[in-house]
Amino acid sequence: MYTPENQIALKNALANHDTAKVSADAVQDFNLRLAANYHSMRKLFMQLYGQREDAEPQLTQLLDHLRVAFDQRSKSLKKLDQQREVEPDWFLSQKWVGMAMYGDRFAGNLAGINQRVDYLQELGVNMIHIMPMMRCPEGANDGGYAISDFRDVDPRFGTMKDIATLTRTLRKHDMLLTLDIVINHTSDEHDWAQRARAGEQKYQDYYYRYPDRSMPDQFDLTMPEVFPETAPGNFTWDEDLQQWVMTVFNDYQWDLNYTNPAVLIEMLDIIFFWANQGADILRLDAPAFIWKMLGTTSQNLPEAHLILQLFRDCMQIVCPGVLVIAEAIVEPRDIMPYFGDEQNDECQIAYNATFMALLWDAVATGKPQIMQQALWSLPDKPSRTTWLNYVRCHDDIGLGFEDASISQCDLQPYAHRRYLKDYFSGVFPGSPARGELFGVNDKTGDARISGSLASLAGLEAAIQSSDPVAIELAYQRIITLHALIMAYGGITLLYYGDELATLNDYSYRDVPEHAADNRWVHRPEIDWELAEQRKVSGTPQQRIFSALQRLITLRKSLPVLADFNNRQILGNDNPHLLTLIRPAITAEQESLLVVANFDRNSHHLNLHALRSEGYAYGELYDLYTEQVVPVIMGHLIEVPAAGFYWLVER
Repeated sequence: MYTPENQIALKNALANHDTAKVSADAVQDFNLRLAANYHSMRKLFMQLYGQREDAEPQLTQLLDHLRVAFDQRSKSLKKLDQQREVEPDWFLSQKWVGMAMYGDRFAGNLAGINQRVDYLQELGVNMIHIMPMMRCPEGANDGGYAISDFRDVDPRFGTMKDIATLTRTLRKHDMLLTLDIVINHTSDEHDWAQRARAGEQKYQDYYYRYPDRSMPDQFDLTMPEVFPETAPGNFTWDEDLQQWVMTVFNDYQWDLNYTNPAVLIEMLDIIFFWANQGADILRLDAPAFIWKMLGTTSQNLPEAHLILQLFRDCMQIVCPGVLVIAEAIVEPRDIMPYFGDEQNDECQIAYNATFMALLWDAVATGKPQIMQQALWSLPDKPSRTTWLNYVRCHDDIGLGFEDASISQCDLQPYAHRRYLKDYFSGVFPGSPARGELFGVNDKTGDARISGSLASLAGLEAAIQSSDPVAIELAYQRIITLHALIMAYGGITLLYYGDELATLNDYSYRDVPEHAADNRWVHRPEIDWELAEQRKVSGTPQQRIFSALQRLITLRKSLPVLADFNNRQILGNDNPHLLTLIRPAITAEQESLLVVANFDRNSHHLNLHALRSEGYAYGELYDLYTEQVVPVIMGHLIEVPAAGFYWLVER
């Protein structure tokens, strides 16, 4: 909104830009972007901090940091920014297929990843997400998410020079690099925490800390526990500070206090630092937690969204070609706001955690009915945003879909969730899954699920029992789950090791710093000799690697799979089958009908039932098998056990 005060402030901001070391074109780019985003940026900043006496000086300091970060951005990255501004839908393309990995456990270090780029290209992956590789303490460090230095690579991964080498290699091959920025907390060994302990008021104000339990007790009345088994409560007594420090995740992770604008400016500097190292996408870790307020859960608060919108405005000025992922693993009704409004003013990408959890629900029940109910109730996301679709990741599986979707299928939510926990932990009689319960909360009965994709899908148990039928079913489940995330719409994100049918790694129990955290059961070290088995016909590695390779190649060839919200879940009269259509959005495209069977037996799809949903059909051709699908009695097709089709008309 125009106001004289805003206009004067903008003129002052532009006048204060030191242009001595910057080209005229660069100055023009900066000024244009600042002018386009300044009013929104200022409004957001004042909503957050306008009540403070130092609000204006802090805003001026923020602008100074934007100028410095822009001036430090290389010419090649500025050119890439301009290219992506011209084609703002570039990341909605079906060609993007990512892989999330622990760099050290995938290939030893950053140099090792660089040497394995050919392997990633062989599979078809063109985006890699390296989970935290910034400096962190040895021993317990939450899998690298307890950061002790945001601007340096942990020596276990390599050096900043190795990052530069890797980014050059990836750019050469038109591959994207995704890096984590942990925005909610630091390690208690971070320099800020150490200086706070040493008595520096500036850094003490970076954290939530209290001299006695009165405030912590009030917070704890409404704040849930993240790790009730291993880190109960939300505060930790620090002997050096002689204060209670907020530690929502682990006792060695101190929550940052974003009510202090200096913290926000520090974090923006860190975002710009990694953007200027060549990251294409930044995954902001735990954004739901960054604003705390008494009397609330201190999750998903409006101020957290204001901060993300402010981050976005500032990035539009400094590095507009860099995308942001919201790592918000929250309930369906809470995820949409992380995209922002229809103007897409927050994060461009969000994890489709609900879809992931619903896929596993369908595996456990053999029926996608709850999935259908939940997806039908999910509104379309804003334009120029996309999902990150995945089956497994480094974290546990939370059953984060709403009770209403369960109740609509005539099931009791508490009993159903208990069944899912029993099924995936292998307790339920006949369950082929081999997972472990994580984060068990004895007070609420809540728990989440750890385990590798292959072990949860039944491959571990099938191999142990030497059951060829069960082995084949497990293969089909793994492939079908990937076929669905590749067809749903969004960026496909594989998890390292899943392409090789990697089973649970129980050796974590023998590692002291991992033994209390069973998520390490699905954080394997890749055995590259075993990976060579992907070239040997009939091995688990070959069966899954070649299937995913085929799916990725096929996905990239189908423009209809680009994510323009062209997706519809179709009803059908078989409770074991999921049917969704990706409608063509141009005359050159073909609509794609996706059919998936979650049962261990084959089932028939009644094509007449789809007609009532508006889907007409002729001869059906499965793109994956490259075969015509026989139509029985003029209206039925048989879907194989745990199998799928990608169907077009011929």
